[in-house]
Amino acid sequence: MPERHYFTIIKDGELYRAYWRGMDPDYAGDQHTGHAGETVHYAESRDGHDWTFPKLNLHQVGGTLANNVILANQPPFLTNFTPFLDTRPGVSKEERYKALAGYPGPGDKRGLKESGRGLFAFVSSDGIHWKKTKEVIPYQPEWRHAFDSQNVAFWSEVEKQYVCYFRTWTEPGRLRSISRTTSVDFENWTKPIPMNPNLPGEHLYTNQTHPYFRAPHIYIALPTRFVPHRGESNPGQAMDNNATDILFLTTRAGSATYDRVFREPLIRPGLDPARWRNRSNYVALNVVPTGPSEMSIYHRSGDRYALRIDGFASAHAGTDTGELVTRPLRFQGDELHLNFSTSAAGAIQVELQDESGTAIPGFTLNDCPMIYGDKIDSIVRWKNQPKLSTIVGKPIRMRFVMRECDLFSFRFQEDQE
Repeated sequence: MPERHYFTIIKDGELYRAYWRGMDPDYAGDQHTGHAGETVHYAESRDGHDWTFPKLNLHQVGGTLANNVILANQPPFLTNFTPFLDTRPGVSKEERYKALAGYPGPGDKRGLKESGRGLFAFVSSDGIHWKKTKEVIPYQPEWRHAFDSQNVAFWSEVEKQYVCYFRTWTEPGRLRSISRTTSVDFENWTKPIPMNPNLPGEHLYTNQTHPYFRAPHIYIALPTRFVPHRGESNPGQAMDNNATDILFLTTRAGSATYDRVFREPLIRPGLDPARWRNRSNYVALNVVPTGPSEMSIYHRSGDRYALRIDGFASAHAGTDTGELVTRPLRFQGDELHLNFSTSAAGAIQVELQDESGTAIPGFTLNDCPMIYGDKIDSIVRWKNQPKLSTIVGKPIRMRFVMRECDLFSFRFQEDQE
């Protein structure tokens, strides 16, 4: 795919949809943020690997209607148009797709003071033909907004409400950061809560927060970290030498904080000198599955990063045997599933303990045969096949004993047979 700005990937059933900001090559006016030459482009795919660019005949751009432009001539809204698939139960077919867009910054030439400077809603039945409705998140100076980034929204099946994450600024240090607001109807939104996951001196651009498709109670975020005076200048921009990379953050449904366990970047600029130029590292909103064992992150350069399912991080054991014991937890389901990878000589075993740390009869380490291999979804079996139903709902600890092994995830679920 070509290079793109403020990029979104949506997986709708078997169809992948891509949206990004472009520009009319014939536009000769002022190129301030939110200018009249900005456009929104569209592509689609059946596998997330190979993409088609349909000729939609909707807008004349570059002197032709034979293009993949879905929105044009709507300044300043196309600078950060960010769509999502509305999965709320009962949502009308006409509003199955929604988007937020708007820009209140100094480049906005409408001369507005307050009303009209906030985020506006767009709706669509098919993800291609869009209608702007009204301002839904008004601009409030005391919120310290900076809407000139992707303002990401989604329906949270866990929270039973819409959630929006967007750019604000920290009070001390004036760093670009992230705030959160919610709505039950996509029209009336709560006062934003600053989440401020920044480390000292750290600017965070596009936050790309969204529910993880395998665990919707966990939201993952892939913000761009902006580091002033560290990159190479773009041609003709001698003073614009800032470097960027991609971080990995998580937060839970309903939480007002991000988890910064992993402080180093997930994606570095790399060997390509172009990746060290100003604002050159952004990834698309949404990590999506692109195969039975693969998920993908899309970079603005056109590159695709493939990861193992659940492969953001792992509990790792080397040649020396290692153990991991969880906090007490309660579960539902009658099967324990693991996503793991061992070496030829490695293995993993699982013991279930009561709240005090005593092994539960039938679920001891000796009852669990050595498990080895490389599986995205493997069911743990104990000798004599004891039923997990006997301890469902009770507080337990899980003890993993591993050697030359990575444990990516575990989950309890109902028997699918």
